[in-house]
Amino acid sequence: MKIIQIIALIITLIGGINWGLIGLFDYNLVGDLFGGDYSGMSKLIYSLVGFSTLINLRLLFMLFDRANEEK
Repeated sequence: MKIIQIIALIITLIGGINWGLIGLFDYNLVGDLFGGDYSGMSKLIYSLVGFSTLINLRLLFMLFDRANEEK
């Protein structure tokens, strides 16, 4: 499971960088690399980012539980 969490974190970071580029420069790197915002490959990447975020939410709650146990 640790490998899946690491991959999910990397994918989430890529998504965060893409959103930063969109917000700051109105530039969609994923869309440009994979044939536009609505191409099948771009939609797959966006879906992977969303799914990875859900996996990372689980990791976040695990960290909260661990912090509460240490108190």
